[in-house]
Amino acid sequence: MDQDERLLHSSSFGAAAVAYAEHRPDYAQAAVRWALEPAPGPRVLDLGAGTGKLTATLVATGAEAVAVEPDPAMLTELRRSLPGTRALPGSAEAIPLPDASVDAVLAGNAMHWFDMAVAGPEIARVLAPGGILAGLWNVMDDQVEWVSGLARVSGSAAIGPRDTPAAWRAETADTHLPNAETHLPDADMRLPETGNHLPNTGGPARFGSPEQAEFPHGQRRTAETLVATLATRAGMLVMPEQERQATPGRIRAFLAGRPETARGEFTLPMLTGVLRVRRL
Repeated sequence: MDQDERLLHSSSFGAAAVAYAEHRPDYAQAAVRWALEPAPGPRVLDLGAGTGKLTATLVATGAEAVAVEPDPAMLTELRRSLPGTRALPGSAEAIPLPDASVDAVLAGNAMHWFDMAVAGPEIARVLAPGGILAGLWNVMDDQVEWVSGLARVSGSAAIGPRDTPAAWRAETADTHLPNAETHLPDADMRLPETGNHLPNTGGPARFGSPEQAEFPHGQRRTAETLVATLATRAGMLVMPEQERQATPGRIRAFLAGRPETARGEFTLPMLTGVLRVRRL
């Protein structure tokens, strides 16, 4: 995905902010706890916070959360749903927080949109020494047979290249960071989908070895609400109008033909994948 395409996709969510808030899943609390386990303190930044799905999970775990989100419509929804949480306009490339002011920076289904050449130094700047940087991604568990079928029917616009566990693992399998004795090179951690790198501070801040883990998760859906969830994906939001109208019909037909999803509510099997690294 080139820079222009990434910008198009990353800026597509504001028009669907209300639907995003209603239909996107939260994150497995076990995944959030694991991401924060090595953090030196409770101060956590949710970067690219969207409508606050990850922020709400952070609050539930007792973290001192602050959210930063560039899209005004998404930020409005976040403030509406979490009125007691500090929520600021800003981006990964321009974080409106002081130096060393947070113990962890988390990004929920957002890190692949960051321009890490700029965001890397910004993240390192706001992180306290020993702080944690972690990306979290919700992926569909296509080891479940009907979910695998759904992925085939939906197409890559609705279920993208990092939206299943095997794809997510493959995208992150070759990530690497130098050890504490090595200065950061120009390319140190490749991010899923975009090929961006995480993080290159151009200065003395260094990061340890990345760690990856997955945690069971699920979301209660009906056929209609699952279609609505898939409609909030970036690939669906930017596809040509004719295709965007046709894709939900294919998904509805598939779900209507499956005993697991044809009637009433069901659980969409998911995993929350986490990629974390510690600032040295």
